[in-house]
Amino acid sequence: MAISDILAKIDNEIAKLKGARALLGNGTALAAKNLTGRPKKATAAVVAAAAVPAKKKKRKLTPEGRKRIAEAVKKRWAAQKKASAAAK
Repeated sequence: MAISDILAKIDNEIAKLKGARALLGNGTALAAKNLTGRPKKATAAVVAAAAVPAKKKKRKLTPEGRKRIAEAVKKRWAAQKKASAAAK
């Protein structure tokens, strides 16, 4: 008897036992637990509750902040230019 035959028989027995367990114990919790693959679509009530996220306030950059960023970028570019010139 090949190993694959033994494994197939074991899998068959497991499936039978799970079916019997589902019949004896109402099976709802066990059946839902053992589902594989993509989950089913949510109900409309659950989707409606989750679909209304709180709106975030849009952040705006002040002219002073924009100027500070521009100066920092120019300083960084100058440092890179200086480093690349020193490497040559």
